[in-house]
Amino acid sequence: MLKLISRRRHHHHLPPITFISRQLHFEDDPPFSPIQKPPKPQNNNKTPKQDSSTHKPQNSYPLKSDLPFDFRYSYSEINPSVDPIGYRETPKFSPFGPGRLDRKWTGTAAPSQQAVDTAEVEQQRNMILGEPLSEEEVLELVERYRHSDCSRQLNLGKGGVTHNMIDDIHNHWKKAEAVRIKCLGVPTLDMDNLCFHLEDKSGGKIIYRQINILLLYRGRNYNPKSRPLIPLMLWKPYPPIYPKLIKNAADGLTFEETKEMRNRGLNSPPVIKLTRNGVYVNVVEKVREAFETQEVLKIDCAHVGMSDCKRIAVKLRDLVPCVPVLYKDEQIIIWRGKKPV
Repeated sequence: MLKLISRRRHHHHLPPITFISRQLHFEDDPPFSPIQKPPKPQNNNKTPKQDSSTHKPQNSYPLKSDLPFDFRYSYSEINPSVDPIGYRETPKFSPFGPGRLDRKWTGTAAPSQQAVDTAEVEQQRNMILGEPLSEEEVLELVERYRHSDCSRQLNLGKGGVTHNMIDDIHNHWKKAEAVRIKCLGVPTLDMDNLCFHLEDKSGGKIIYRQINILLLYRGRNYNPKSRPLIPLMLWKPYPPIYPKLIKNAADGLTFEETKEMRNRGLNSPPVIKLTRNGVYVNVVEKVREAFETQEVLKIDCAHVGMSDCKRIAVKLRDLVPCVPVLYKDEQIIIWRGKKPV
């Protein structure tokens, strides 16, 4: 019996072994033999391919812009007449990138390299604007773009009218006749200044102004294909260092008088309270009215931020005018100055 089982096992395992051994011989199976492909014809007239990573179009940089004004980070919040006393970064680092602009960066601006003919610039602007809009056309544009759900809207913050914002305006003008601009923060203290720089730098015209909402019209003869070349700033430059706004002794006062003025202002109730990124359109008028009866005023700027407090003090000094004597704990103390005799 054992001999029979052993024979059966031997007889059972023998055929698979012989079958596998036969399958391993590829020479006996013609369908699986490799097929030789014909060689490709060689073309000796082909030019070698250029590396796309190193190839650059000719005359792409430096960019040359014919815009007739100096390029700055902000046009409305920087006073060109005030020279800085120092820089937080070397003027060698241009925010337009190395070798990307034909203008030299001075630390605060990139001055124009050619003389500006104001008469020719005004003539070109009037040609693009065309004939003035009728009342019906203005009402139609206002009704189309003045609402808060308008898709053609730009938000103007504490940077004011920035350089890259001019490019954003022209991008909206590709498909829309007007762009809605919502102004917030410190720049709203001087809306006239904002309107001037928006029209001057973009070439458009403001057709609607309601508190802090503006509509900027592109003009009848505006052509998006012939829009001006606006090189973009790749990063925000560090602001330079300006002279101190608050002096130990205010102009026209001694140190003891200035100290007494500061204490009187800190102990008085605030004439107005400001919120962060609010609308400060009526602040200058309220301060002027309060100065008719009071000599020192306190402005509560809680939650506004110390940097915005300094900006507000500078704006009030130039617009009211007045003399800032202290900003402490987000409180601004301003003095109306000596009355002329």
